[in-house]
Amino acid sequence: MVNAAYVVVALPLLGFATNLVFGRRLKEPLAGWVGTMAAVGSFVAALITWVTMLGKPADQRVANLNIFTWVPVAGLHVNAGLWVDPLSLTMILFVTGVSSAIHLYSIGYMHRDPGFDRFFVYLNLFLFSMLVLVLADNFLFSFLGWEGVGFCSYGLIGFWFQRETAAVAAKKAFVTNRVGDVGFLIAMFLIFDHFGSLNYRNVLGTLVGGHPVGLMAGAPGAIPGSTATAITMLLFLGAVGKSAQIPLYIWLVDAMEGPTPISALIHAATMVTAGVYLMSRVAPLLHYAHATSWVIASVGTGSAFLAATIAATQDDIKKCLAYSTVSQLGYMFMAVGAGDYADGLFHMMTHAFFKALLFLAAGAVIHAMADNQDMKKMGGLARFMPLTTICFVAGWLAISGIVPFAGFWSKDAVLDSVWQMNKVLWAIGAFTAGLTAYYMSRQVALVFMGKARWSEARPEPVGAAVSGHGASVHSGGDHEVSEPGLPAPSHAGTPHDAPWTMSLPLVLLAIASLLGGGINFSAFGHFDYLSRFLSPIFPYATAITLSSGTKWALSLVTLALCLGGLGLGLRTWRSAEHPALEPVFLRRAWFWDAVVSATVSGPLRAGADALAFVVDGRLVDGFVNGVAGTLALSGRVVRKLQTGYLRTYAIGIGAGLIAFLAYITFRVGS
Repeated sequence: MVNAAYVVVALPLLGFATNLVFGRRLKEPLAGWVGTMAAVGSFVAALITWVTMLGKPADQRVANLNIFTWVPVAGLHVNAGLWVDPLSLTMILFVTGVSSAIHLYSIGYMHRDPGFDRFFVYLNLFLFSMLVLVLADNFLFSFLGWEGVGFCSYGLIGFWFQRETAAVAAKKAFVTNRVGDVGFLIAMFLIFDHFGSLNYRNVLGTLVGGHPVGLMAGAPGAIPGSTATAITMLLFLGAVGKSAQIPLYIWLVDAMEGPTPISALIHAATMVTAGVYLMSRVAPLLHYAHATSWVIASVGTGSAFLAATIAATQDDIKKCLAYSTVSQLGYMFMAVGAGDYADGLFHMMTHAFFKALLFLAAGAVIHAMADNQDMKKMGGLARFMPLTTICFVAGWLAISGIVPFAGFWSKDAVLDSVWQMNKVLWAIGAFTAGLTAYYMSRQVALVFMGKARWSEARPEPVGAAVSGHGASVHSGGDHEVSEPGLPAPSHAGTPHDAPWTMSLPLVLLAIASLLGGGINFSAFGHFDYLSRFLSPIFPYATAITLSSGTKWALSLVTLALCLGGLGLGLRTWRSAEHPALEPVFLRRAWFWDAVVSATVSGPLRAGADALAFVVDGRLVDGFVNGVAGTLALSGRVVRKLQTGYLRTYAIGIGAGLIAFLAYITFRVGS
């Protein structure tokens, strides 16, 4: 039944094609159910594939499924094929599972939106692209999925393209990711130059001894450290762009301009996890590139700390979670840099659970708040939205690293490996964990506790009655909605929990956020299922040699920091606003975005203008046009000799003959 892997990829593609062709006829909600059932079917097929693999010995859990020959060119032979091993299986399980919940949620969230069917076209294509990325058996096919998620993010972030901010955010995401993609492309050139192949088996399999799962063929060998460093640094540049790390993180926050389910999909299940997956996939290369490992760990640590400080001062409920994603991705890269790939993936999975939960719960809050996203204009929602509150609290405790929620186990596992690598990086990571608990507690306090500030902050209805999702307020024929596509309940009514299509995914993700740590209770040494499942494909992973006493001590320190941050956040924000705690430089994202924007619109734009209008327009075009002009001028002069009169040609021949005879005469005479 390993052939079910074909179905994993095929169903989202089928859902995409169906809604692309028939979506307008199917309409709401049928188009949404087509997309949702395609995602659910893909998840079921992933489960079947996983169960099939579990029935095999650990060293035989791999399958290479060829679809067709894609690039049969001389020495470059690339197939469109699937590589099913523990790493890709782990990825597709949580990608399809969380995506299924987001698809279901979207049916309720996008109710009455004019682009309902178009939304699910993008959603299914996004899922298909991510599955291609993680299941591909070679770098080039994976790059196709890599670019596919980039394209879909452009379409979904700018889904409400009538708003200039959404269109600008979509372009920002697209361009920023292209910067990182240059690194991926050049890395592929170097890989082919050194290995003569782009297939994982031929590239990565030559770097390991024995026959670890996923790297079956190829004799064990080595690669020069400089080559490995160049390849992995370039791949990491691609990962930095896709997974929004310093300095290319700026696109991810603006991605909030898209509908909230897209925020959840990008931040939890798909696009941003691609960079972590890529660096985990090339773990054999990282074994020969120690400098790259240090860079990965350092950038991850810096991103985690920087983004957490910014999140602590955000008022927009979604932007706070967006910066949180950048921070949590930093933890995953910390683990990868430390050589602890399994725990990096463990934190990726738990993060998918609680971050999808937090974003979808935030969407339910925005639903109830009639599009308002300012947390300082909320408050007191716990008594009006009990189910949403309970689910959000589960996500809050999980991301805050509070035992026994999933985030506690995965974050501690990451910090254990970082402690073994470098104590300074551990200290920054541990402090950031406490800071995470603080800003998430601030969010919970501002949204669900204290005074109901929304009662006086809500605007009155404008113009025609607002009637649900995507309702338009017509004024002079313009579409004037603060966030098109959001449900807009009566402003005079009280907030309430969302409909079941939105609430059921919240409940399922809340349960996963509580119990998800059971996937890898590595602290106990007997329940580390994920680590043992992944161990055959990470032969060079760094072994954690800390004693159980050291592990427990580190866990207690981290837990104390998290509880301290949690208590400080609740005590500070539960009943009042304290802007003095929000330095301007933090609220403005440490001015990094402004610096990048000024650089792009200033020196870089001036340089681009010089290249376009001076170098290209005047020098290059001037030279080319000059050559063409010279030839045209000479042609115009010479063609005058072609008169068509015989006497003219006879005179010319006579003149030539006289000149020739004169030349001979004078030359002989001399």
